[in-house]
Amino acid sequence: MTTTRGVGPRPVRTEDMAWIPTGDGKSFRPLRFDSDGWSELMRLDPGSVVGLHRHTGEVHAFTLAGARQILGTEEILTAGDYLHEPAGNVDSWRAVGEEPCVVHIHITGAVEYLDDTATGVIGRADSRTQHQAYLTWCAEHATTPDPALDLAPAPAPVAR
Repeated sequence: MTTTRGVGPRPVRTEDMAWIPTGDGKSFRPLRFDSDGWSELMRLDPGSVVGLHRHTGEVHAFTLAGARQILGTEEILTAGDYLHEPAGNVDSWRAVGEEPCVVHIHITGAVEYLDDTATGVIGRADSRTQHQAYLTWCAEHATTPDPALDLAPAPAPVAR
């Protein structure tokens, strides 16, 4: 089977992947890097917090294990819950309960981490920065990057 880009399906075997640390109690397993976004499994240890951030594109998040609490609304999402975040959404959340929270996240655009006033951008993550974090981790751990996780090129313009 091939796609319109001429590349067939490329499975990513996540079970044998290491969790790549991204901060205090936070880590990820990459699933796909596109020119306009990425997919990952995000893992947070109980009590760990994803700081205040804004999404420049849509986010689709499906909780696979554990639970997370959206700070501000205090809503708790558990395994099996899905959340869509529209572009421009600002939020923060934390892992709650006794077990790690694992979420499958597909992000378009970028994530802008905000200061306490929610007006200043203090950090930014996008497909390229996440891909580079993956490649850096592989280099530091003498691990060959998975070819299925190459940064996918932007689609070619459609001729009219």
